Amino acid sequence: MNSRGVSRSRSRFRPRLAIAAGAVLASMAAGAPAGAQSGGPTPVASSTVVRRSVAEGRSFVGSVMPVRQSTVGSTVEERVAAFLVEEGQRVEQGQPLVQLRTKTLEIELAGAKAELEALRQELAELENGTRPEEIKRGEAELARAAALRDYAQAARRRFEDLTRRSQASPQELDEAISNAEAAAQAYNAARAALDLLIAGPRAEQVARARAKVSAQEEVVRRLEDRLAEHTIVAPFTGYVAAEHTEVGQWLGQGDPVVELVELDEVDVAINVIEDDIRYIHAGTPARVEVGALPEEAFTGAVAIIVPKADLRSRTFPVKVRLPNDASEGDPLLKAGMLARVTLPVGPEHDSLLVLKDALVLGGAEPIVWVIDGASGDPAAGTVRPVPVTLGVAEGALIEVIGPLEAGAQIVVQGNERLKPGQEVQVIRTVDPGADTVASSRTIAR
Repeated sequence: MNSRGVSRSRSRFRPRLAIAAGAVLASMAAGAPAGAQSGGPTPVASSTVVRRSVAEGRSFVGSVMPVRQSTVGSTVEERVAAFLVEEGQRVEQGQPLVQLRTKTLEIELAGAKAELEALRQELAELENGTRPEEIKRGEAELARAAALRDYAQAARRRFEDLTRRSQASPQELDEAISNAEAAAQAYNAARAALDLLIAGPRAEQVARARAKVSAQEEVVRRLEDRLAEHTIVAPFTGYVAAEHTEVGQWLGQGDPVVELVELDEVDVAINVIEDDIRYIHAGTPARVEVGALPEEAFTGAVAIIVPKADLRSRTFPVKVRLPNDASEGDPLLKAGMLARVTLPVGPEHDSLLVLKDALVLGGAEPIVWVIDGASGDPAAGTVRPVPVTLGVAEGALIEVIGPLEAGAQIVVQGNERLKPGQEVQVIRTVDPGADTVASSRTIAR
C-alpha cells in the first residue's frame, strides 16, 4: 500500500477478453446449444454476490493529468552539441537529454588537474621531510667549510707574524683577516643549513602547502561541476512530451530544452460541487472510466483535495490517483484523456457488490457470468451472462445494478471465453472479502 492508500496490485482491474454482452444475449436468443464443448467442463474460480451498505455514487467528468511535469532548462550558456532523446521516448531519472559543447572546459579542467598534481607532489615532499642523502651532503658541505675556515685562520696567523717582522705588508694582513672572517661565516652558514636539513620543514610550510592543495581541489571541483552542467539530464523518470531545441542551437541560461511528464502514476483532475465535497476525503475509493479505453476500467483513490473553491462555479479541485500500466513500453493512460470518475457521495443504501474480476468489459454494457448449479454437484453447473450497471468501488469490490441476487455464484477467473450454457467446474472459491484475486492464468486449462 503506497502513501496515498492506493494499492498498485488491486487499484486497476483487467477487462476480460470475452464476447460482447449484446452478442452473448443474441446467441442465447438464437438457441445456441448449451454446454457445446469437446474437452469437458471448463475449470473456473467462483465467488459470490454480496449485499452491503454503500454510499450513493455520483459521476464527475475530468481529465487524465501527469503526476509531475517539468520544462527542463539549461543552467549554462552554450551551443547544443547533441540532442539525445526523441518526443514520446521514456527516460529514466539521471538519463542525459542534451549534450552541450564542452571542449573549452575540458582543456581548463585538464590544466587545473595538472596544477593540482604538482601541488600535491610539493606537499608530499614537505611531509616526507629531508632525505638522508641531503643530510649527508649538508654534512660534507659543513666539513668543507670547516676546512676552509681552518686554512683561512692559519693564513691569518701567519700574516700577522710576518707583519710583526715587517716581512708582509698591512694590505696582505687585511686580506688574510678578511678571508678568515669570510671562511668563518661560510662555516656558520653550512652549520645552519645542516641544522635545517636535520630539523626538516616547518609546520607552517606544510600547512601552507596543504592549503594550496585544498584551494586547487576546489578549482577542479568547480570546473567538474560546470562540465556536468553541460550535460542536461532528466530530473525524474518520465516521457519526453516536447522538444524545445536542436543540435547547433545556442542556449542561454534558463532556456527550455524538453518538456518531461511522469506517467507511471496519473491523476484524474475533477471538480466536485460544494454539496458533495463533504463526503470526500483523502483515500476515498473511486471508479474511473476512460472513453478512449472502453475495454478497460480502473479504480484508484482520492489523493488531493484543494480546500479552496472556484468562486464562479463553487467547485473544489480534486485529484484521483491511479497507477498506469506501461508494460509494453507505452503508457496506457495518456495525459489529456477524458475520464469519468464515480465517487461515493450522499446517504448510504443497500446494494449488491461483486469482485472486480467478475466483470467482463468491452461490450455494450458490462456482464457477470452467473453459475447455475447442477443437481447433485455443487461444484458444477452451467453459466449465463447477466448485464449490469456499475456503481461505486469499495476496496476489491464494485457495486453492480442488475438482475442479480445476494449469494449467487459467479465466475471470477476463467471467464474470458465463456459461452451461454457452457458447462463449468468450480475448482476454487474466492472469498469476496479478499483484497486481490489471482490472475486467471492460474486456472488449469
